Amino acid sequence: WRYQRRKVTMFGTPVEPEPRSYLDVASVENGHHTAHAFKRSKMSTVCTLLESNRKAVQEHENEMAEVVIVCEPEQASLMMGGLHPRGSLYERPINIDTAKAQHAEFRNQLRAHGVRVLTVREILAYNVEDNVSARVDLEDLAFSALDYEMAAGHKVDELAKEDRKFISDDYKREVIEKMGVGQLVDTIMTNPTVHLTPSHRDTGLFASYTFEPLSNLVYTRDQQITTCKGIVMGRLRSQQRQREVQVMKFCITKLGLNVVGEIREPGFLEGGDFFPLGADLAMLGIGLRSNAAAASQLMEEDLLGTRRFAVVRDDFDQDQDRMHLDCVFSVLSDTCCIMLENIMGEASPTRRLVDEYERDPATGKYKMVRQGVELAAYMRGEGYHIVPITAEHQLAYACNVLNLGDSRVISVHAPSARQIVKSPHFKGDVRVIDFSSITSMYGSVHCASQVVRRMPRRLMPTPAQE
Repeated sequence: WRYQRRKVTMFGTPVEPEPRSYLDVASVENGHHTAHAFKRSKMSTVCTLLESNRKAVQEHENEMAEVVIVCEPEQASLMMGGLHPRGSLYERPINIDTAKAQHAEFRNQLRAHGVRVLTVREILAYNVEDNVSARVDLEDLAFSALDYEMAAGHKVDELAKEDRKFISDDYKREVIEKMGVGQLVDTIMTNPTVHLTPSHRDTGLFASYTFEPLSNLVYTRDQQITTCKGIVMGRLRSQQRQREVQVMKFCITKLGLNVVGEIREPGFLEGGDFFPLGADLAMLGIGLRSNAAAASQLMEEDLLGTRRFAVVRDDFDQDQDRMHLDCVFSVLSDTCCIMLENIMGEASPTRRLVDEYERDPATGKYKMVRQGVELAAYMRGEGYHIVPITAEHQLAYACNVLNLGDSRVISVHAPSARQIVKSPHFKGDVRVIDFSSITSMYGSVHCASQVVRRMPRRLMPTPAQE
Protein backbone atom coordinates (compact mmCIF):
# COMPACT_ATOMS: atom_id res chain seq x y z
CA TRP A 1 0.00 0.00 0.00
CA ARG A 2 3.00 2.27 -0.13
CA TYR A 3 4.12 4.13 -3.22
CA GLN A 4 7.31 6.00 -4.02
CA ARG A 5 8.08 8.00 -7.15
CA ARG A 6 11.41 7.19 -8.75
CA LYS A 7 13.77 9.54 -10.48
CA VAL A 8 15.32 8.25 -13.68
CA THR A 9 18.50 9.48 -15.31
CA MET A 10 19.27 10.27 -18.91
CA PHE A 11 22.95 10.73 -19.74
CA GLY A 12 23.60 11.16 -16.02
CA THR A 13 20.99 13.94 -15.60
CA PRO A 14 17.98 13.33 -13.29
CA VAL A 15 14.71 13.44 -15.25
CA GLU A 16 11.29 13.69 -13.62
CA PRO A 17 9.27 10.64 -14.69
CA GLU A 18 5.98 10.89 -16.53
CA PRO A 19 2.92 11.11 -14.22
CA ARG A 20 1.77 7.67 -13.13
CA SER A 21 -1.66 8.22 -14.67
CA TYR A 22 0.01 8.84 -18.03
CA LEU A 23 2.00 5.65 -17.69
CA ASP A 24 -1.14 3.70 -16.79
CA VAL A 25 -2.94 5.01 -19.89
CA ALA A 26 0.12 4.15 -21.97
CA SER A 27 0.36 0.64 -20.52
CA VAL A 28 -3.33 0.09 -21.17
CA GLU A 29 -2.91 1.24 -24.77
CA ASN A 30 0.25 -0.79 -25.30
CA GLY A 31 -1.48 -3.95 -24.14
CA HIS A 32 -3.36 -4.10 -27.45
CA HIS A 33 -1.45 -5.21 -30.54
CA THR A 34 -4.09 -5.97 -33.13
CA ALA A 35 -3.52 -2.90 -35.30
CA HIS A 36 -1.13 -0.06 -35.85
CA ALA A 37 -2.25 3.13 -34.08
CA PHE A 38 -2.90 4.97 -37.34
CA LYS A 39 -5.06 2.17 -38.72
CA ARG A 40 -7.63 1.94 -35.96
CA SER A 41 -11.14 3.35 -36.11
CA LYS A 42 -11.27 7.04 -35.29
CA MET A 43 -12.73 7.08 -31.78
CA SER A 44 -10.62 4.15 -30.54
CA THR A 45 -7.41 5.38 -32.12
CA VAL A 46 -5.60 6.34 -28.97
CA CYS A 47 -6.09 3.81 -26.21
CA THR A 48 -7.74 0.49 -26.92
CA LEU A 49 -7.97 -1.00 -23.45
CA LEU A 50 -6.12 -4.17 -22.57
CA GLU A 51 -6.09 -7.19 -24.88
CA SER A 52 -8.63 -7.59 -27.65
CA ASN A 53 -10.59 -10.24 -25.74
CA ARG A 54 -11.15 -7.98 -22.75
CA LYS A 55 -13.94 -5.51 -22.08
CA ALA A 56 -15.49 -3.36 -19.40
CA VAL A 57 -17.17 -5.67 -16.92
CA GLN A 58 -18.18 -5.64 -13.27
CA GLU A 59 -20.02 -8.67 -11.93
CA HIS A 60 -19.50 -8.31 -8.17
CA GLU A 61 -18.38 -5.47 -5.94
CA ASN A 62 -16.03 -7.87 -4.16
CA GLU A 63 -14.14 -9.03 -7.26
CA MET A 64 -10.66 -7.73 -7.96
CA ALA A 65 -10.60 -4.20 -9.40
CA GLU A 66 -8.25 -3.93 -12.39
CA VAL A 67 -8.97 -0.58 -14.07
CA VAL A 68 -10.40 2.54 -12.38
CA ILE A 69 -11.15 5.95 -13.90
CA VAL A 70 -10.82 8.96 -11.60
CA CYS A 71 -10.73 12.71 -12.10
CA GLU A 72 -8.01 14.61 -10.30
CA PRO A 73 -9.39 17.85 -8.81
CA GLU A 74 -9.01 20.36 -11.63
CA GLN A 75 -7.49 23.71 -10.71
CA ALA A 76 -9.71 25.94 -12.87
CA SER A 77 -13.04 24.12 -12.55
CA LEU A 78 -12.59 23.39 -8.85
CA MET A 79 -11.56 26.97 -8.15
CA MET A 80 -14.78 28.20 -9.78
CA GLY A 81 -16.90 25.66 -7.94
CA GLY A 82 -15.23 26.65 -4.68
CA LEU A 83 -16.24 30.30 -5.08
CA HIS A 84 -19.80 29.34 -4.08
CA PRO A 85 -19.82 25.80 -2.67
CA ARG A 86 -23.57 25.51 -2.14
CA GLY A 87 -24.37 26.59 -5.68
CA SER A 88 -21.89 24.01 -6.96
CA LEU A 89 -23.51 21.10 -5.06
CA TYR A 90 -20.73 21.13 -2.43
CA GLU A 91 -21.35 20.46 1.25
CA ARG A 92 -18.65 22.76 2.64
CA PRO A 93 -15.98 25.23 1.47
CA ILE A 94 -12.86 23.52 0.11
CA ASN A 95 -9.10 23.99 0.02
CA ILE A 96 -7.98 23.13 -3.52
CA ASP A 97 -4.36 22.38 -2.65
CA THR A 98 -5.39 20.01 0.11
CA ALA A 99 -7.96 18.35 -2.16
CA LYS A 100 -5.33 17.72 -4.84
CA ALA A 101 -2.88 16.24 -2.31
CA GLN A 102 -5.52 13.97 -0.79
CA HIS A 103 -6.67 12.77 -4.19
CA ALA A 104 -3.06 12.03 -5.17
CA GLU A 105 -2.68 9.83 -2.09
CA PHE A 106 -5.96 8.08 -2.99
CA ARG A 107 -4.53 7.25 -6.42
CA ASN A 108 -1.32 6.02 -4.80
CA GLN A 109 -3.33 3.65 -2.61
CA LEU A 110 -5.16 2.27 -5.65
CA ARG A 111 -1.91 1.72 -7.56
CA ALA A 112 -0.28 0.08 -4.55
CA HIS A 113 -3.06 -2.48 -4.79
CA GLY A 114 -2.15 -3.16 -8.43
CA VAL A 115 -5.02 -1.17 -9.95
CA ARG A 116 -4.46 0.73 -13.19
CA VAL A 117 -5.62 4.27 -12.43
CA LEU A 118 -6.57 6.45 -15.39
CA THR A 119 -7.34 10.15 -14.86
CA VAL A 120 -9.77 12.02 -17.07
CA ARG A 121 -7.21 14.69 -17.97
CA GLU A 122 -4.59 12.12 -18.99
CA ILE A 123 -7.10 10.18 -21.09
CA LEU A 124 -8.19 13.37 -22.86
CA ALA A 125 -4.59 14.44 -23.51
CA TYR A 126 -3.03 11.07 -24.26
CA ASN A 127 -1.36 10.79 -27.70
CA VAL A 128 -2.91 14.05 -28.92
CA GLU A 129 0.52 15.53 -29.73
CA ASP A 130 1.42 12.57 -31.97
CA ASN A 131 -1.83 11.36 -33.49
CA VAL A 132 -3.85 13.64 -35.80
CA SER A 133 -7.06 11.70 -35.33
CA ALA A 134 -6.77 12.00 -31.54
CA ARG A 135 -6.07 15.72 -31.91
CA VAL A 136 -9.14 16.28 -34.11
CA ASP A 137 -11.37 14.31 -31.72
CA LEU A 138 -10.25 16.48 -28.79
CA GLU A 139 -10.74 19.65 -30.83
CA ASP A 140 -14.29 18.58 -31.64
CA LEU A 141 -15.06 18.08 -27.96
CA ALA A 142 -13.57 21.48 -27.10
CA PHE A 143 -15.55 23.06 -29.99
CA SER A 144 -18.79 21.82 -28.43
CA ALA A 145 -17.75 23.25 -25.04
CA LEU A 146 -16.95 26.78 -26.28
CA ASP A 147 -19.66 29.29 -27.24
CA TYR A 148 -19.50 32.73 -28.83
CA GLU A 149 -22.51 35.01 -28.56
CA MET A 150 -23.40 38.67 -28.57
CA ALA A 151 -23.66 40.24 -25.13
CA ALA A 152 -27.13 40.90 -23.76
CA GLY A 153 -28.80 43.84 -25.50
CA HIS A 154 -26.59 43.63 -28.61
CA LYS A 155 -27.09 42.11 -32.06
CA VAL A 156 -24.70 40.86 -34.71
CA ASP A 157 -25.73 43.60 -37.14
CA GLU A 158 -24.22 46.17 -34.74
CA LEU A 159 -20.80 44.83 -35.64
CA ALA A 160 -18.83 46.24 -38.52
CA LYS A 161 -19.17 43.96 -41.51
CA GLU A 162 -15.53 42.91 -41.35
CA ASP A 163 -15.92 42.01 -37.63
CA ARG A 164 -18.88 39.65 -37.98
CA LYS A 165 -16.68 36.70 -38.82
CA PHE A 166 -15.28 36.86 -35.28
CA ILE A 167 -18.50 35.45 -33.85
CA SER A 168 -18.71 32.63 -36.39
CA ASP A 169 -18.05 28.92 -36.02
CA ASP A 170 -15.28 29.25 -38.59
CA TYR A 171 -13.41 31.66 -36.34
CA LYS A 172 -14.04 29.48 -33.30
CA ARG A 173 -12.62 26.50 -35.21
CA GLU A 174 -9.56 28.54 -36.15
CA VAL A 175 -9.02 29.48 -32.50
CA ILE A 176 -9.35 25.89 -31.29
CA GLU A 177 -6.98 24.52 -33.93
CA LYS A 178 -4.25 26.82 -32.58
CA MET A 179 -4.73 25.76 -28.95
CA GLY A 180 -2.27 23.59 -27.07
CA VAL A 181 -3.43 20.32 -25.54
CA GLY A 182 -3.70 21.86 -22.06
CA GLN A 183 -5.82 24.70 -23.41
CA LEU A 184 -8.16 22.24 -25.10
CA VAL A 185 -8.62 20.23 -21.91
CA ASP A 186 -9.16 23.39 -19.85
CA THR A 187 -11.80 24.54 -22.33
CA ILE A 188 -13.59 21.18 -21.99
CA MET A 189 -13.44 21.37 -18.20
CA THR A 190 -14.72 24.95 -17.90
CA ASN A 191 -17.28 25.28 -20.76
CA PRO A 192 -16.69 29.00 -21.45
CA THR A 193 -19.09 31.36 -23.19
CA VAL A 194 -17.57 34.51 -24.71
CA HIS A 195 -19.99 37.46 -24.72
CA LEU A 196 -19.07 40.05 -27.38
CA THR A 197 -19.87 43.75 -27.40
CA PRO A 198 -18.98 46.23 -30.19
CA SER A 199 -16.23 48.55 -28.96
CA HIS A 200 -15.93 50.76 -32.08
CA ARG A 201 -12.21 51.14 -31.37
CA ASP A 202 -9.02 49.10 -31.15
CA THR A 203 -9.90 45.55 -32.36
CA GLY A 204 -13.59 46.47 -32.65
CA LEU A 205 -14.78 44.04 -29.98
CA PHE A 206 -14.93 43.77 -26.20
CA ALA A 207 -15.21 40.30 -24.66
CA SER A 208 -16.59 39.23 -21.29
CA TYR A 209 -16.80 35.64 -20.08
CA THR A 210 -19.04 33.19 -18.24
CA PHE A 211 -18.22 29.58 -17.40
CA GLU A 212 -20.04 26.36 -16.54
CA PRO A 213 -17.18 24.39 -14.97
CA LEU A 214 -17.33 20.64 -14.47
CA SER A 215 -16.83 21.18 -10.75
CA ASN A 216 -18.26 17.78 -9.79
CA LEU A 217 -16.44 15.58 -12.31
CA VAL A 218 -14.12 14.50 -9.48
CA TYR A 219 -16.98 12.09 -8.70
CA THR A 220 -16.55 9.76 -11.69
CA ARG A 221 -18.95 7.18 -10.24
CA ASP A 222 -22.14 8.92 -11.30
CA GLN A 223 -21.97 9.47 -15.07
CA GLN A 224 -22.25 5.76 -15.86
CA ILE A 225 -22.50 2.26 -14.41
CA THR A 226 -20.43 -0.81 -15.25
CA THR A 227 -22.52 -3.99 -15.42
CA CYS A 228 -21.94 -7.61 -16.46
CA LYS A 229 -22.65 -6.47 -20.03
CA GLY A 230 -20.41 -3.38 -20.11
CA ILE A 231 -20.82 0.35 -19.55
CA VAL A 232 -24.20 2.07 -19.53
CA MET A 233 -24.09 5.87 -19.76
CA GLY A 234 -26.32 7.56 -17.22
CA ARG A 235 -28.40 10.69 -17.13
CA LEU A 236 -27.78 13.06 -14.23
CA ARG A 237 -30.43 14.98 -12.31
CA SER A 238 -28.53 18.17 -11.52
CA GLN A 239 -28.27 20.95 -14.10
CA GLN A 240 -24.67 21.63 -13.03
CA ARG A 241 -23.64 18.10 -14.08
CA GLN A 242 -25.34 17.59 -17.44
CA ARG A 243 -22.20 17.80 -19.59
CA GLU A 244 -20.20 15.33 -17.49
CA VAL A 245 -21.77 12.35 -19.27
CA GLN A 246 -20.52 13.59 -22.66
CA VAL A 247 -16.96 13.99 -21.37
CA MET A 248 -16.90 10.59 -19.70
CA LYS A 249 -18.35 8.89 -22.76
CA PHE A 250 -15.58 10.48 -24.84
CA CYS A 251 -12.97 9.07 -22.43
CA ILE A 252 -14.55 5.62 -22.30
CA THR A 253 -14.83 5.42 -26.09
CA LYS A 254 -11.26 6.63 -26.50
CA LEU A 255 -10.15 3.78 -24.27
CA GLY A 256 -11.93 1.33 -26.54
CA LEU A 257 -14.32 0.19 -23.81
CA ASN A 258 -17.74 -1.18 -24.65
CA VAL A 259 -20.64 1.25 -24.14
CA VAL A 260 -23.64 -1.05 -24.37
CA GLY A 261 -26.38 1.50 -23.81
CA GLU A 262 -27.48 4.97 -22.67
CA ILE A 263 -30.35 6.09 -20.46
CA ARG A 264 -32.87 8.27 -22.23
CA GLU A 265 -35.48 10.76 -21.02
CA PRO A 266 -37.50 10.40 -18.78
CA GLY A 267 -34.96 8.12 -17.13
CA PHE A 268 -32.34 9.33 -14.63
CA LEU A 269 -29.43 7.07 -13.70
CA GLU A 270 -26.51 7.94 -11.41
CA GLY A 271 -23.76 5.44 -10.69
CA GLY A 272 -23.80 5.92 -6.93
CA ASP A 273 -27.12 4.05 -6.89
CA PHE A 274 -25.78 0.88 -8.55
CA PHE A 275 -24.21 -2.21 -6.98
CA PRO A 276 -23.28 -5.46 -8.77
CA LEU A 277 -23.74 -8.52 -6.56
CA GLY A 278 -22.65 -11.28 -8.93
CA ALA A 279 -23.67 -12.71 -12.27
CA ASP A 280 -27.05 -13.51 -10.73
CA LEU A 281 -28.01 -10.18 -9.11
CA ALA A 282 -27.61 -6.42 -9.58
CA MET A 283 -29.07 -3.65 -7.39
CA LEU A 284 -30.21 -0.11 -8.20
CA GLY A 285 -31.43 2.48 -5.75
CA ILE A 286 -34.17 4.82 -6.96
CA GLY A 287 -35.50 7.96 -5.30
CA LEU A 288 -33.80 11.34 -5.12
CA ARG A 289 -31.47 10.76 -8.09
CA SER A 290 -32.02 7.59 -10.15
CA ASN A 291 -35.62 6.74 -11.02
CA ALA A 292 -37.94 3.90 -12.00
CA ALA A 293 -37.82 4.85 -15.68
CA ALA A 294 -34.07 4.18 -15.75
CA ALA A 295 -34.55 0.86 -13.97
CA SER A 296 -37.11 -0.12 -16.60
CA GLN A 297 -34.76 0.80 -19.45
CA LEU A 298 -31.96 -1.31 -17.95
CA MET A 299 -34.30 -4.32 -17.93
CA GLU A 300 -36.08 -3.71 -21.23
CA GLU A 301 -32.82 -3.25 -23.15
CA ASP A 302 -31.08 -6.15 -21.37
CA LEU A 303 -28.19 -3.98 -20.16
CA LEU A 304 -27.62 -5.75 -16.85
CA GLY A 305 -26.59 -9.30 -17.79
CA THR A 306 -28.00 -10.71 -14.54
CA ARG A 307 -30.85 -13.14 -13.89
CA ARG A 308 -32.25 -10.98 -11.08
CA PHE A 309 -32.51 -7.23 -10.54
CA ALA A 310 -33.27 -5.65 -7.15
CA VAL A 311 -34.74 -2.14 -7.32
CA VAL A 312 -34.24 -0.45 -3.93
CA ARG A 313 -36.93 2.19 -3.43
CA ASP A 314 -36.31 5.27 -1.29
CA ASP A 315 -39.96 6.20 -0.88
CA PHE A 316 -39.85 7.96 2.50
CA ASP A 317 -36.48 9.73 2.91
CA GLN A 318 -35.02 11.31 -0.26
CA ASP A 319 -32.55 13.52 1.59
CA GLN A 320 -29.41 15.08 0.08
CA ASP A 321 -27.29 13.53 2.84
CA ARG A 322 -28.51 10.10 1.66
CA MET A 323 -28.93 10.89 -2.01
CA HIS A 324 -27.52 7.63 -3.42
CA LEU A 325 -27.65 4.02 -2.32
CA ASP A 326 -23.88 4.13 -1.70
CA CYS A 327 -24.48 6.80 0.95
CA VAL A 328 -26.29 4.28 3.17
CA PHE A 329 -25.02 0.87 2.03
CA SER A 330 -21.95 -0.86 0.66
CA VAL A 331 -20.60 -4.36 0.05
CA LEU A 332 -17.59 -5.52 2.07
CA SER A 333 -17.39 -9.15 0.98
CA ASP A 334 -19.47 -11.95 -0.52
CA THR A 335 -21.31 -12.30 2.78
CA CYS A 336 -20.91 -8.99 4.63
CA CYS A 337 -22.17 -5.45 4.03
CA ILE A 338 -22.59 -2.17 5.88
CA MET A 339 -25.86 -0.28 6.19
CA LEU A 340 -27.13 2.86 7.92
CA GLU A 341 -28.90 1.53 11.00
CA ASN A 342 -31.61 4.23 10.85
CA ILE A 343 -33.02 2.79 7.60
CA MET A 344 -33.14 -0.80 8.90
CA GLY A 345 -36.34 -2.55 9.95
CA GLU A 346 -40.00 -2.42 9.00
CA ALA A 347 -40.66 0.23 11.64
CA SER A 348 -38.07 2.68 10.30
CA PRO A 349 -39.68 5.84 8.89
CA THR A 350 -36.82 6.04 6.34
CA ARG A 351 -36.70 2.33 5.41
CA ARG A 352 -35.81 1.23 1.89
CA LEU A 353 -38.03 -1.28 0.10
CA VAL A 354 -36.86 -3.79 -2.50
CA ASP A 355 -38.77 -4.90 -5.59
CA GLU A 356 -37.08 -7.93 -7.16
CA TYR A 357 -37.36 -8.74 -10.85
CA GLU A 358 -36.41 -12.02 -12.49
CA ARG A 359 -35.52 -12.56 -16.14
CA ASP A 360 -37.47 -15.18 -18.04
CA PRO A 361 -34.89 -17.16 -20.05
CA ALA A 362 -37.49 -17.97 -22.71
CA THR A 363 -38.64 -14.41 -23.42
CA GLY A 364 -35.68 -12.42 -22.10
CA LYS A 365 -38.12 -10.18 -20.22
CA TYR A 366 -37.94 -9.26 -16.55
CA LYS A 367 -40.96 -9.82 -14.33
CA MET A 368 -41.51 -8.68 -10.73
CA VAL A 369 -41.41 -11.67 -8.39
CA ARG A 370 -41.23 -9.89 -5.00
CA GLN A 371 -42.38 -6.44 -3.93
CA GLY A 372 -41.75 -4.16 -0.97
CA VAL A 373 -39.20 -6.28 0.91
CA GLU A 374 -37.39 -4.24 3.59
CA LEU A 375 -33.74 -3.80 2.54
CA ALA A 376 -32.05 -5.28 5.64
CA ALA A 377 -34.33 -8.32 5.50
CA TYR A 378 -33.62 -8.68 1.79
CA MET A 379 -29.84 -8.62 2.28
CA ARG A 380 -30.03 -11.14 5.11
CA GLY A 381 -32.10 -13.33 2.81
CA GLU A 382 -29.28 -13.12 0.27
CA GLY A 383 -26.86 -14.44 2.90
CA TYR A 384 -25.30 -11.16 4.02
CA HIS A 385 -24.37 -10.21 7.56
CA ILE A 386 -24.91 -6.49 8.19
CA VAL A 387 -22.55 -4.19 10.06
CA PRO A 388 -24.83 -1.32 11.21
CA ILE A 389 -23.53 2.23 10.83
CA THR A 390 -24.77 5.01 13.10
CA ALA A 391 -26.33 8.16 11.68
CA GLU A 392 -23.45 10.24 13.02
CA HIS A 393 -20.88 8.04 11.26
CA GLN A 394 -22.93 7.91 8.06
CA LEU A 395 -22.78 11.70 7.83
CA ALA A 396 -18.97 11.34 7.96
CA TYR A 397 -19.15 9.06 4.87
CA ALA A 398 -18.66 5.81 6.78
CA CYS A 399 -20.86 3.92 4.30
CA ASN A 400 -19.14 5.30 1.20
CA VAL A 401 -16.22 2.87 1.05
CA LEU A 402 -14.41 1.43 -1.98
CA ASN A 403 -13.95 -2.34 -2.15
CA LEU A 404 -10.95 -3.14 -4.37
CA GLY A 405 -11.82 -6.82 -4.28
CA ASP A 406 -11.31 -9.72 -1.92
CA SER A 407 -12.49 -7.49 0.98
CA ARG A 408 -9.66 -4.96 0.60
CA VAL A 409 -11.50 -1.79 1.51
CA ILE A 410 -10.60 1.89 1.47
CA SER A 411 -12.47 4.06 3.97
CA VAL A 412 -12.31 7.69 5.02
CA HIS A 413 -13.70 7.15 8.53
CA ALA A 414 -11.49 5.56 11.22
CA PRO A 415 -14.13 4.75 13.89
CA SER A 416 -16.33 2.79 11.48
CA ALA A 417 -13.24 1.11 9.98
CA ARG A 418 -12.45 -0.22 13.45
CA GLN A 419 -16.06 -1.35 13.80
CA ILE A 420 -15.86 -3.24 10.51
CA VAL A 421 -12.65 -5.10 11.27
CA LYS A 422 -13.99 -6.10 14.70
CA SER A 423 -16.99 -7.79 13.10
CA PRO A 424 -16.60 -11.60 13.18
CA HIS A 425 -18.19 -11.69 9.73
CA PHE A 426 -15.51 -9.55 8.04
CA LYS A 427 -12.24 -11.28 7.12
CA GLY A 428 -10.56 -8.56 5.06
CA ASP A 429 -8.56 -5.38 5.54
CA VAL A 430 -9.57 -1.72 5.76
CA ARG A 431 -7.24 1.17 4.95
CA VAL A 432 -8.22 4.66 6.13
CA ILE A 433 -7.18 7.77 4.21
CA ASP A 434 -7.75 11.47 4.79
CA PHE A 435 -10.27 12.56 2.15
CA SER A 436 -11.82 15.47 4.04
CA SER A 437 -11.34 18.08 1.31
CA ILE A 438 -12.96 15.78 -1.26
CA THR A 439 -15.86 14.89 1.03
CA SER A 440 -16.47 18.64 1.32
CA MET A 441 -17.92 18.32 -2.18
CA TYR A 442 -20.56 15.77 -1.04
CA GLY A 443 -18.91 12.44 -1.82
CA SER A 444 -16.21 10.01 -0.80
CA VAL A 445 -13.99 7.27 -2.27
CA HIS A 446 -16.79 5.21 -3.83
CA CYS A 447 -18.18 8.34 -5.47
CA ALA A 448 -14.71 9.38 -6.67
CA SER A 449 -13.97 6.18 -8.62
CA GLN A 450 -15.45 4.36 -11.58
CA VAL A 451 -14.33 0.74 -11.69
CA VAL A 452 -14.61 -0.15 -15.37
CA ARG A 453 -13.12 -3.59 -15.02
CA ARG A 454 -13.13 -6.18 -12.26
CA MET A 455 -11.77 -9.64 -12.95
CA PRO A 456 -14.79 -11.99 -12.89
CA ARG A 457 -14.14 -14.68 -10.32
CA ARG A 458 -15.46 -17.32 -12.71
CA LEU A 459 -12.54 -16.51 -15.03
CA MET A 460 -9.89 -16.71 -12.33
CA PRO A 461 -7.61 -19.76 -12.66
CA THR A 462 -8.18 -22.55 -10.19
CA PRO A 463 -5.27 -23.69 -7.99
CA ALA A 464 -4.85 -26.71 -10.27
CA GLN A 465 -4.69 -24.45 -13.35
CA GLU A 466 -2.17 -22.19 -11.63
